[in-house]
This record gives sequence, C-alpha cells and structure tokens, in this order.
Amino acid sequence: MRALVAGGAIVAVFVAAALVSLVWTPWDVTALDIAGKLQPPSRAHWLGTDHFGRDVLSMLMVGARVSIAVALVAVGIGMGLGVPLGLAAAARHGSLLDEIVMRGNDLVFAFPALLIAIMITAVFGPSAVNAIVAIGIFNVPVFARLTRGAALSLWPRDFVLAARMAGKGDARISLEHILPNLVNLLIVQGTIQFSLGILAEAGLSYVGLGAQPPTPSWGRMLAESQTMFALAPHLALAPGLAIVLTVLGLNLMGDGLRDLLDPRLRRVRA
Repeated sequence: MRALVAGGAIVAVFVAAALVSLVWTPWDVTALDIAGKLQPPSRAHWLGTDHFGRDVLSMLMVGARVSIAVALVAVGIGMGLGVPLGLAAAARHGSLLDEIVMRGNDLVFAFPALLIAIMITAVFGPSAVNAIVAIGIFNVPVFARLTRGAALSLWPRDFVLAARMAGKGDARISLEHILPNLVNLLIVQGTIQFSLGILAEAGLSYVGLGAQPPTPSWGRMLAESQTMFALAPHLALAPGLAIVLTVLGLNLMGDGLRDLLDPRLRRVRA
C-alpha cells in the first residue's frame, strides 16, 4: 500500500504539471532569449534556461504532457488490439487462428520499438504520432501474450463450463466471464507498459524520431544538453530526473496495484 501511495503521489505531480501546461506555463516555450541563455536556476527561472534562453521548467511541463500523451495512447493501442487477439487465441486454442496470432506476436517481438519507429519514419517522417504508432505496435504482442496465457488458465474452470452448458458461445464467454477476471492483471500490466512507454518516447526523441521542434520533449532535451554538460549541468539533470522519477512512480504504482488486487498476496499479508 505504501508503494501505491508513494508512486501515485509522484505520478500525480507530473500529471498535474502536464495538465497545467495546457493552459499556463511560467514562460513561453517557443520564445527565444539568446541574451539570457544558459542561466543557472534563479527566482525568474527556477530550473535555469537552455542554450536558446528558453525556461527549462516550462519545457519540462510541456515535455511531461508530450511523454504522458504518447505513452498513454500507445498503451491504449496495445491493449485495444492485444487483448481481443489474446482472448480470440485462447478461445480457439490449438487452431489456425491461435497459431497465426502467436506467430504474429513472435514477428513483432523480433523488431524493437526503435527499429519499428525507424521503419515508420523512413516512410512518413519523424513525429510524435509515428512514435505513438511504433510504441503501440510493440505493445500489442505484450498484451496478446499476457491475455492468452491468463485466459487459457480460466477456460477449464467450472464457471466457464457452466456458461457453456447454458448455451453461450466462445465470444460471449470471453467477454462476460473471461475478460472480467483479467481486468486486475491488465491494469497492473498497463501501468508497467506505461512506464516503458515513457522510456521509449524519451529514447525515440533522443535520436530525433519523436516529437519535433518546437514542441519540447524530455528525450530531445537530454540530447541537446549532452554537449553542454560542463557549462550547464542543469540542462541534463532536469529532464533526466523527470524521466527517472516518472518511471519510478509508475513502477511503484504497478507493484502497489499488484499487491492490492492479487487476493493471494492479500492473504499472505493477513
């Protein structure tokens, strides 16, 4: 429970910053002030300014919005496609459909998100949308495998056999009886994939395949600061700590949710 509260508090701070950035930031992130570049933290600029004179705190706030939006939509794509595929494969275990789904998962797993992003951007160009698609595609087999494995353990259960005796088909059983028993597991996995999505978005932006200028991104902030670390270390420390803390908070939330939602762990604590 402590992990859930601590992780939730950390994530809430960054979510709040992202939401506030929709209507207000301390400074305009697109305004350049070359005369005020590379300033250290001060009252006017709490986290200093970058090599273009932009306020680092304002850029972090907008970068949080970008990272959270990309990771959230990518996880939604992975869950929205992967869960139905996993349910269908489990319902038709051993059939041609099951084989196609699993071999398709193996094929996607052979290509990391970065490589998928490179292939997509080679055709459509780098952007946040293409980063979402790349991360989302990589998430599909994760949720498909998880759903299939968990669903297969439920199909022999008595309540499923009773549903069959009542005349329900595979699709209806999957939706009404199998899926509700997987919600807790999917929530925990979704939290974990969310944290991995934040890292993936930062990595793609770091190599120039994520959100493009002038939209701030934590990964690109790191990339731009690496040549000026000796002059202005705050440029790297601010986005680096933001990524670390966000991922830490999400992982703590995932651990806390697992402990809270797993009845076996509740019995152990009792």
